[in-house]
Amino acid sequence: MSAAQKPLRIVFMGTPDFAATVLRHVADWPGGEVVAAYCQPDRPAGRGHKLQPPAVKVAAQERGIPVYQPLNFKDEADRAALAALRPDALVVAAYGLILPQAVLDIPTIGPFNVHGSLLPQYRGAAPIQRAIMDGNKLTGITIMRMERGLDTGPMLSQRALGIGIDDTAATLHDELADLGGRLMVEVLQQYADGDPTTPIPQDDALATHAAKLTKADGHIGWDEDAEVLHARMRGVTPWPGAQTVFLLPNRDPLPVLLQPGRPGETYADGPRPTPGTIVGLRGGKLLIACRDALYELSTLKPAGSKPMSAEAFWNGYCRPAGKGQTDPGRAVSPADA
Repeated sequence: MSAAQKPLRIVFMGTPDFAATVLRHVADWPGGEVVAAYCQPDRPAGRGHKLQPPAVKVAAQERGIPVYQPLNFKDEADRAALAALRPDALVVAAYGLILPQAVLDIPTIGPFNVHGSLLPQYRGAAPIQRAIMDGNKLTGITIMRMERGLDTGPMLSQRALGIGIDDTAATLHDELADLGGRLMVEVLQQYADGDPTTPIPQDDALATHAAKLTKADGHIGWDEDAEVLHARMRGVTPWPGAQTVFLLPNRDPLPVLLQPGRPGETYADGPRPTPGTIVGLRGGKLLIACRDALYELSTLKPAGSKPMSAEAFWNGYCRPAGKGQTDPGRAVSPADA
């Protein structure tokens, strides 16, 4: 940016940690000035249900950026307050509101969105989680110009990111947020230089939808291939978490939260254990039968207890206690318990 160029006036809109990371990148960019940050209102959280500020509010206040928290933009006064900020650009990331056309029309350069997928794949609320749950090996970030449709706007930039075998929604979230912030700054720099990329329309025929997660998405049954279960567990970690119920001899059903483990050895020819069977403990791993292979768990959290190692869980809950006992139990989906 030359000395004669004025910094772009930017209004940022986002709410959770993902958006806060993008905000930090944009706020640190010397070619722009974030004149305001919009986020969802404070919400009750935690055991005490005390009001907690969104991550974007915290990040904005750390930088002295004014914060606005309207419920929506149905009120003309809220739209007028935004227009009065005279933004050159709106930068939106995981805001949690569908913006009306009257808002999208306010910035002079345009409204831009940072989306956590390679659009048109995984439009919607949970692109990071769904990409992992589907067993994908690749995801990425898309910067698009916003329009009224759900993540349907033309694309300005994309950058791919690999999904590792141990990546969870938590680890991939952090990598994508950082990538999204850096890529958004690149696009803004193009506009500041007067040489923006020509937007590319999305191919709607290739679009897929990433529905918001529910608690039921975390229910782990075992009558699936180990790789499929591994992908699901990673995609629902940290929320809603991978949940199963252990049916153990002489005990009440035990709900357990699972940390993702690893697919183990596949079955040889011959009889196979029933899916969900607790096969035993080997090498410090608790072995659970899946449809095609064993699954190795290292860390489990029984309801009402702290996380514990597989060996501690085996010794405390599964190891047959009586003479002649050979059945350590089995695991089932919470929906089937």
